[in-house]
Amino acid sequence: MNTEALFYERVDSSRVQCGLCPHRCLLGEGKTGICGVRTNRNGILYTSIYGEVSAFSMDPIEKKPLYHFHPGKSILSAGTVGCSFRCGFCQNYHISQDPGYPTDYKSPEETVSIALENGSMGIAYTYSEPMVWYEWVIDTCRLAREQGLKNVFVTNGYINREPLKELLQYSDAFNIDLKSFSEEFYRKHTGGRLRPVLDTIEEISKREEIALEVTTLVIPGHNDSEEEMGRLTSWLSALSPDIPYHLSAYRPMYKFAAPPTGISTLLHLKSVAEKSLRYVYLGNVSGESNSLCANCGAVLVRRSGYRVKIEHCENGKCTSCGKPVPIRG
Repeated sequence: MNTEALFYERVDSSRVQCGLCPHRCLLGEGKTGICGVRTNRNGILYTSIYGEVSAFSMDPIEKKPLYHFHPGKSILSAGTVGCSFRCGFCQNYHISQDPGYPTDYKSPEETVSIALENGSMGIAYTYSEPMVWYEWVIDTCRLAREQGLKNVFVTNGYINREPLKELLQYSDAFNIDLKSFSEEFYRKHTGGRLRPVLDTIEEISKREEIALEVTTLVIPGHNDSEEEMGRLTSWLSALSPDIPYHLSAYRPMYKFAAPPTGISTLLHLKSVAEKSLRYVYLGNVSGESNSLCANCGAVLVRRSGYRVKIEHCENGKCTSCGKPVPIRG
């Protein structure tokens, strides 16, 4: 569905400049932005994906992954097509890199109704890059908030400050995909820049009412050095040592042929990250991934795959030692 886009300006009689993300695409007549879904027609910027859904299902909240936000609950998850990045290792490339992938239309009203009918805690905007779906997302967020539903985002964080601040009014939780702590990595492998992503993380971290978690897909030979992990997690810790950090195993996908991430690499990087952060988790691997009290070591939430059991966590406190813990819900 073609809808006039938000956050753009006319530069002259034929060109417009998109202001949604840091690419700030300057588009002549008939041209489409890097995201593949925002096009200039007669001096008006249109989004071609308003309400166009490529994936739609109830998921465990842990699948986002969000480990400190209403553990054990389920959430309606929706995705579209298009992305502001061009990652050669994309795990969902079939929808993120193909704007022509088949979609079904769902209005914000219908989506909120489905969430309510399924007993969902909220709506997660995920699978592809939700920020390029901005117009539909923010309309849905407003309706969801009115109905007492939570709004959750799984995103690359590549968005300009003004649209981000508007969105944060209706946001409850984010998982930001911080792909590397290297500007060169971002330039070479995503087509974007690191600094705007860090700015997004910093802005969200200031909002106590919004849960924030961060994920890095660990790619052997590209972003798996001890030195980089130390810098990344030290930076995160300066915002808050309580930010949950997920180290996710990579598997060869799309245009990348690097070998899969070994468990020994993940365990080593986890030990490096834990020098700065209190809550570090491994993803895309088997076994338990439990949340432990940073004070007494009691198991707060036990996880085996998507099987979740809350053990020593109640009302934001460890029931073993009584200390506050950063787990909501």
